[in-house]
Amino acid sequence: MGTVHARSLDPLPMRGPELGVQADDIEVPDIEQEPKQEVLENKDVVVQKVHIDGLGRTKEDLLTYEIAEVFRAKNLIDVMRKSHEARQKLLRLGIFRKVEVVIDTSRGEDALPNGLDVTFEVTELRRMTGSYNTMVGNNEGSMVLGLKLPNVLGRAEKMTFQFSYGTKETSYGLSFFKPQPGHFERNVSLNVYKVTGQFPWSSLRETDRGVSAEISFPVWKTSQTLKWEGVWRELGCLARTASFAVREESGHSLKSSLSHAMVIDTRNSSILPRKGGLLKIHQELAGYTGGDASFLKEDFEIQLNKTLIWDSVLSASMWGGLLLPIGDKPTSIADRFYLGGPTSIRGFSMYSMGPQSEGDYLGGEAYWAGGLHLYTPLPFRPGRGGFGDLFRTHFFLNAGNLCNLNYGEGPQAHLKKLAECIRWSYGLGIVLRLGNIARLELNYCIPMGVQSGDRICDGVQFGAGIRFL
Repeated sequence: MGTVHARSLDPLPMRGPELGVQADDIEVPDIEQEPKQEVLENKDVVVQKVHIDGLGRTKEDLLTYEIAEVFRAKNLIDVMRKSHEARQKLLRLGIFRKVEVVIDTSRGEDALPNGLDVTFEVTELRRMTGSYNTMVGNNEGSMVLGLKLPNVLGRAEKMTFQFSYGTKETSYGLSFFKPQPGHFERNVSLNVYKVTGQFPWSSLRETDRGVSAEISFPVWKTSQTLKWEGVWRELGCLARTASFAVREESGHSLKSSLSHAMVIDTRNSSILPRKGGLLKIHQELAGYTGGDASFLKEDFEIQLNKTLIWDSVLSASMWGGLLLPIGDKPTSIADRFYLGGPTSIRGFSMYSMGPQSEGDYLGGEAYWAGGLHLYTPLPFRPGRGGFGDLFRTHFFLNAGNLCNLNYGEGPQAHLKKLAECIRWSYGLGIVLRLGNIARLELNYCIPMGVQSGDRICDGVQFGAGIRFL
């Protein structure tokens, strides 16, 4: 393997001696032209050196792993491809603002006739970046301050802090992320947070103060995550009209849980995919490491996407979950599943189906939901090749159910209960993709299978989010 040189960015790297060319040396370029042409036409080349210009606080050993494949290139096309892949890896580290690649013939006394030098010219991110914005809602406002310290210790570590101060609540979060050099998918993260959420469909207010530790690593084609979380939860009523069932669960509790997630994602996009599939399985066990909550929670997500004729896409998805209490204590309203709304069963109000008490929805211990979608381009393709490609026409059919289970009964009784009183809906609308961040939907929905107590949204419904059924 060749050698790696790291040095500060020079405005004219490797070209200083050429500034002193004299008149009687004017024939030198003609003499050097032949080996250059020979290298370009030669099928086999050797990458002798890889330079990284512009390094400051970044440690060199971190980058050695990311550029190692460049030395294994056998021809010019291979050098270009592996250099591009190395550039993508360097950008993925999140420590460089810009990375450029320069490929040139080798120079110096040890230069081979078919030798090449590859130079990565990098620009590091600042030691600290910040953001500030304000959010205004109905009779409330908040100020959000964010700080990010990329590459804290010189090996792609990242520390982030976010603070939100509002008229009704104050939240914060501090996290530290550290990847394994050469294996960015293997990483460790630590988090400390306080967050307050308001859930009007349940007349519930929840404040969580907690710490967590995560380890992520790949296994074959899967991404695995192990997590421990300890959280002090404070539940309260959001309104004076809250039902007795919600008031009964108000108070303080401590949850300590271990969880595992496995993900296989072959989609070309997580927001509006055209092909590929997703399989996600998540398990959470609470109570064995302390705390008041004791349960076993399982849920999964499956999605398949297929490109059809006329640039249309057929998508099918399935969600499901089960919450099993451990011991005599019932499950908490904060741990149950919720269903309904523009991101799941369209045509129903947000999380407003299933068990409820005096108009407050209490969630369920078991659920399933399925969706079939057809995405097509806009009629007559306005703005094709530009802004118009961000929009898609959307035809959908959704179905699902949410309920509590009597654990004295057998599995067949549980399945029968989930198969009864199925809610479903269909309709069409417009989807707008906001890059790789989120998507917006404006749909006309027709809800069917409505049960007593369900809240529906018959007609136009707007939705925004990241995860959609």
